[in-house]
Amino acid sequence: MKSDAAADRMNVNTVIKDGTLQTLCRQCNMRCGVNVHIRDGIISDITGFNAHPQNRGFVCVKVLAAIDTFYHKDRLLKPLKRDPNGSFTEIPRNQALDEISDRILQIREQFGARSMGVWKGEGVGYFQEEDYARRFIHAFGSPNYFSNDSTCYNGRYLGFLLVNGFWNSNPEFEHADLIILWGANPPVSHPPMMSEITESCKRGAKLIVIDPRLSKVAHKADMVARPLPGTDGALVWGLIRYLINTGNYDREFIEKYASGFGAFARYAGKFTPEFVEKQTGVDRRIVGEIAEMIIKRQPRVIIYPGVGLEHHENGVNTVRTIACLEALCGALEIKGGINWPEGMGERKLSLCDEVPLLDKKPIGADKFPVLYDYRWECHTMMAMEYMLGNGEYPLKGLVLTAGNPVLTNPNTKKVAKALSSLDLLVVNDLFLTETAKLAHYVFPAASFFERSELHYHPKYNMVTLTRKIAEIPGADDEYSLWRDLAHRLGFGEHYFPWKNEEEVNRWILEPTGITLEELHNHPEGLVYKPVRYKKYETRPFPTSSGKIEFSSPYLKKLGLHEIPEYVPPRYISHPKKEYPFVLTTGARKSLYCHTRYHNLPRFLKAFPVAEIEIHPSDAARLGIEDKEHLRIISEIGSVEVKAKVVHETDIIPGTLEIVHGWQDGNVNLVTYDDLNDPISGFPVLKSVPVRIQKMQVEAG
Repeated sequence: MKSDAAADRMNVNTVIKDGTLQTLCRQCNMRCGVNVHIRDGIISDITGFNAHPQNRGFVCVKVLAAIDTFYHKDRLLKPLKRDPNGSFTEIPRNQALDEISDRILQIREQFGARSMGVWKGEGVGYFQEEDYARRFIHAFGSPNYFSNDSTCYNGRYLGFLLVNGFWNSNPEFEHADLIILWGANPPVSHPPMMSEITESCKRGAKLIVIDPRLSKVAHKADMVARPLPGTDGALVWGLIRYLINTGNYDREFIEKYASGFGAFARYAGKFTPEFVEKQTGVDRRIVGEIAEMIIKRQPRVIIYPGVGLEHHENGVNTVRTIACLEALCGALEIKGGINWPEGMGERKLSLCDEVPLLDKKPIGADKFPVLYDYRWECHTMMAMEYMLGNGEYPLKGLVLTAGNPVLTNPNTKKVAKALSSLDLLVVNDLFLTETAKLAHYVFPAASFFERSELHYHPKYNMVTLTRKIAEIPGADDEYSLWRDLAHRLGFGEHYFPWKNEEEVNRWILEPTGITLEELHNHPEGLVYKPVRYKKYETRPFPTSSGKIEFSSPYLKKLGLHEIPEYVPPRYISHPKKEYPFVLTTGARKSLYCHTRYHNLPRFLKAFPVAEIEIHPSDAARLGIEDKEHLRIISEIGSVEVKAKVVHETDIIPGTLEIVHGWQDGNVNLVTYDDLNDPISGFPVLKSVPVRIQKMQVEAG
């Protein structure tokens, strides 16, 4: 519970003085229902909202950090302007907006509208924040929308869309007979999801975990497979070959609703048990046991890929093979399988269809066209090149909201150099992050407690409304920033005519027949249509052919693999003796969400520093002791971290792991930005060749 002094310092005004209000938590992207308890005008506690189906009263430890974040002593409360010496001075908001607008107009006049861009992080929101940013930049005349999604999420999204035309990131675990978690660790990343999986297993479902590390969820699994990093595609193909060769797949579904299966099945023939074992390091008997369990439990099979699959040179094609395996199982559009989400019919804030701006040459669309074709998104790694003057045209200005690419994007030194080269960098955030320190102007953002927006739960065909709990003068919501800039730039009256987020929400809802008042009265959410299955029987799949595409004519036209072929990771196909270890990055600690919450004392006590996990045999061979300071070196750079010698079952020998998100011990000092998946453009973050250097004597 926070003190009155904290609230007084920030001049906090809660919606009610005493009582309880329901809203959705935004500490991660699960959007769990919570009760916010207020006492004497102070947010005193947060508990789970039992009536909300997403979490049914469960809350994780991160939810309590919302109070710590809201009242944090370092919370930004006023706009800042950077002085020539690098320090910051408080500035009136209207003055900051006027000066920023003048600079944006100067950039447009000198270089053209496309030399401005926007960048969406997820530190304060997710869905409406994304569409506000998209709407703003397209209305301005530039296609250059960037986001954290081009290093997380979009790789999986594209993989499934290229096969099914859809992806359901929150499937019906509770009704499945077999759950395969592939490169995912939901007890840490998505706790409510794990509670569904646990209940399903109590009912009799089986759980398989596939991951190079013995993650927390692996300890709960019926079976575990640990492929070498980046070889997952070979393992999926081995399972596909097994099902096809034994005839244990849904022939009727494939014959009627799929295309390209013949060539796909022929390619699968090369993935013999011997080949798969050699590529992946997984014993061929385990591969056979997994295949038999799939056969026994199909069709109610859910294969959930985590971020672990996206960050390899062949990540999208690996996800495509998983989507194909689900189709072979007959797991699409059934209860306990992968359902095709249905929209509500709401209005869209995004202008992508209305103002596509393809003729403006979106950054990265020439090299990675799939990302823009399917997601209307530009490539953040290539954005750095354009900032540094190495693109077809210059990227001179950027408005970035609640993202921290200095810590989250690969090749940190290059990212910092690129952002520092901009004529204008505006950051909107809760804190003065490492990225915000490079900005010319910094705005204080509003937390989810201070906002009201619509959210959709496609698993239930349900819409909910986050409720505004409190207000801090000076910390304006996301919409206000884009609206006020748009009006100063001359397109606000047409594209941002709403006074506030309440008006935005009413406009979005208007075609649906659901009112804002109904959502206020139903904090647990409203179902906008019943969940239906086998919709493909009455309408085509949302692919170019209207069928499940085992091979992609679209990718073939682009000169990419029509079939999701397996390509071994470079550290295996082209090993370098000077870099004998493979580093995986990005695993999470349960208390943190990427770079967030590292400034909370209660969490730092539990996980105070960045560590590198190392197998005990590797540590013994190199004379490394637990907690010893090490330098990890790649072709990109080096980072210093403490050694964590783990149990011999926790990690594969020769493999290392560094959790990301740390300012000190930032793993992205050693990750590549120019070695990318050919379809998504995603960077290689989970199979980085490195060597270890003890602080005085090098080893390797």
